[in-house]
Amino acid sequence: MVMHRIYEWFRTHRFVVDLTVACLLWLGLAFFPSTEMGVTVVFATLLIAPLAWRRTRPVLAGSIIAATAILQWAFAVTPMPADLAVILVVYALAAFGPRWASLSGLGLALIGGILLVTRYYLYLGLDESTFSVASLPYAVILVMLVWFLVLFSWTFGDLTRTRRLREQALEDRAQRLEIEQQQERALAANDERAHIAREMHDIVAHSLSVIITQADGGRYAAEQDPKIATSTLQTIADTGRNSLREMRRLLGVLRGDEEASTRPLPGLADLDELLLGFRSAGLTTEFVTEGQPRRQLPAGAELTAYRVIQEALTNVLKHAGPKAHSRVSLLWQSRGLQIVVLDDGRGAAADPPSGGGGNGLRGMSERVRLYDGTLDAKPQTGGGFQVDAFIPYTEA
Repeated sequence: MVMHRIYEWFRTHRFVVDLTVACLLWLGLAFFPSTEMGVTVVFATLLIAPLAWRRTRPVLAGSIIAATAILQWAFAVTPMPADLAVILVVYALAAFGPRWASLSGLGLALIGGILLVTRYYLYLGLDESTFSVASLPYAVILVMLVWFLVLFSWTFGDLTRTRRLREQALEDRAQRLEIEQQQERALAANDERAHIAREMHDIVAHSLSVIITQADGGRYAAEQDPKIATSTLQTIADTGRNSLREMRRLLGVLRGDEEASTRPLPGLADLDELLLGFRSAGLTTEFVTEGQPRRQLPAGAELTAYRVIQEALTNVLKHAGPKAHSRVSLLWQSRGLQIVVLDDGRGAAADPPSGGGGNGLRGMSERVRLYDGTLDAKPQTGGGFQVDAFIPYTEA
């Protein structure tokens, strides 16, 4: 943990670290006095100053230091501690510069090692008149020592570059995952809104159809028998209360209200209550069940079957006309549940929906497709309408 904190401090205070190193190298001139102190200070400053931005602009820093080192060799300026800037900038080019700059800096530094040793020999007076073959091994050792320092600095910088790119790739991957999670949450929210919109449509369409039918029938029946008006108003009130409870439950889900109703969603066991409501609204409905279920349908599939029957009977109530007769059949098969809703009324074509209708049929089809089922809704020959849906078992 201590090393990690030290590393984090060095990583977050790069300019301070680079400036400190540059100042230490520049102060090192005081321990190496020279007869040409003015020239030494100028070259040392040109070598050290670019180190302050060796991480932010490594190519520029490397170019200035390389040009200064070549001029130092050309004018035979005495080697100084500031020459360590070459090693540092080789590391910076390998760690922070582009690949071409990293390899170019390595090549120039290796050539510079040979030039440095050559100039060092000339500085000692080993010119062509005094140079001998016996001095070659010592020169080669010096060149190898300089090359070792250069290669070590470049290798360490290249490893730093690899680690930096890996960390950057991990950060980019984490950012992409976060964006993907946000998109998934948005898609899930949109899907939930669509689901709730279908629920709202089912509730509102069914309840309003019952209320309108009862209100119209009660208005005419009240003229003949006031008692009928009383029972009709009671049916309207019950339907309105049930619809209001369902609306409050759905709106509570949208608000995230913890006190919202947690009543289970309706399923096949609630069909008797559903059919009783339609019969109270004046729709003659026959209910038939054939076969036995091989296994229980999921709760969502049962809700889908319930909503399909509710929407189909609501359409019968709205479009089939007076004195229409409907039949609901649940046919349990080996592959799943088949739902057939028939009526002998005028058919959907006789009373087309206005204002962009048809959302009920689309909603039924979308619900059934969620469970790999099929839905077919079409008018019958000679009148009436048929809704045929099939919901397969969910096999493990």
